Amino acid sequence: MLALTGIVILALNLRTAVASLSPVLDEIGSDVPLTSVGIGILGTLPPVSFAVFGLLAPALARRIGLDLAMLLAVLAMVVGHLARGFAPNYPMLLASSALVLAGVGIGNVLLPPAVKRYFPDRIGTLTAVSAALMSLSTAVPALLSAPLTATVTWRGDLAAWGVVALIALGPWLALWLRERRAAADRRDAGTILPEGEHVTGLWRSPVAWACATVFASSSFNAYALFAWLPQILSDTAGSDPFTAGALLSLYGIAGLPAAILVPLIAVRIRNTGLLVYAGVAFFVVGYSGLLLAPATLTALWVVLAGFGPLLFPVALILINIRSRSPRGSAALSGFTQGIGYSVGATGPLLVGVTHQLTGSWTVPILLLLVMGLAALPAAVALARPRTVEDDLARIRSDREVVTR
Repeated sequence: MLALTGIVILALNLRTAVASLSPVLDEIGSDVPLTSVGIGILGTLPPVSFAVFGLLAPALARRIGLDLAMLLAVLAMVVGHLARGFAPNYPMLLASSALVLAGVGIGNVLLPPAVKRYFPDRIGTLTAVSAALMSLSTAVPALLSAPLTATVTWRGDLAAWGVVALIALGPWLALWLRERRAAADRRDAGTILPEGEHVTGLWRSPVAWACATVFASSSFNAYALFAWLPQILSDTAGSDPFTAGALLSLYGIAGLPAAILVPLIAVRIRNTGLLVYAGVAFFVVGYSGLLLAPATLTALWVVLAGFGPLLFPVALILINIRSRSPRGSAALSGFTQGIGYSVGATGPLLVGVTHQLTGSWTVPILLLLVMGLAALPAAVALARPRTVEDDLARIRSDREVVTR
């Protein structure tokens, strides 16, 4: 029960740091001077932090243990949220945002191995629940920010999410203390609990690259469209600001059913590449509609483009079903999310630059389409149910043959 509570509450906190800031930027600007560059840095910080700490989190978990790493991640979220609410100036706002996003980045990576460790027979269900709760944690701050700001100012609004994160501290503290006691008992008894060997050298694994490619394709498209979709619809479909904003919300909500269903399907089929083909097909149809008939059936094209990021829950479930142990899952999670978020961080910039250079949205939308199609080779590589450990064992075996 402790592990289930910790996983559920952590998932609820993995997007609040991102979604709670942008709705109150105007209110923050009245107290803390914000330049366009400053706002841009705050907007770029999430994917950059997720990429950096995605690469660092597996090493942290190996060094201090999964439960303690999770505990530190939640603690960083709590302190970061509270410090952000009381930030007296921009440097403090930036530093506290970096702290809370560091915690989120670690939590992103270590959530899949936590699911694998504590619920190895419920991976599909728990991944579906986690993905749905992450989607919910994106939507709720936007709904609550206005009433909270009106009641307790923007400072109270930002700090309130620290209280939500604080709830997750208890379960992970209890899990860490329980694991410490169990480890002490094992030492006294002279026994060791096997957790699987360290998994390194994933850059040589086709499975790891396939998982990272799926995540990168989804991340690039999602970040780019969240940044630019209202402007695209305004210029190509003649949407007014209210309609464009509503369609952006529709784009975000469209991914929720996939977040619930895809992990449940993925654990029941042999060829998970079929799910990647489905995501790419949605990208192709949605972007083709926005290119060829943006003012006709606009909502349909937006919904179909919003179905494309079903690649995100596909990537999450692949982290667990394409690894054999919690350590393998942690290594694959860090590799997949580190590369995926690095690519995703470039999405808004590249789409903006191509729009500025060409003066139209045709080339940027084609760029999004190409990045969606980039997941196709990964679908081919994922057709067979291999794990990263299988790849690395084969590489070691081939190397031994050569040295003989």
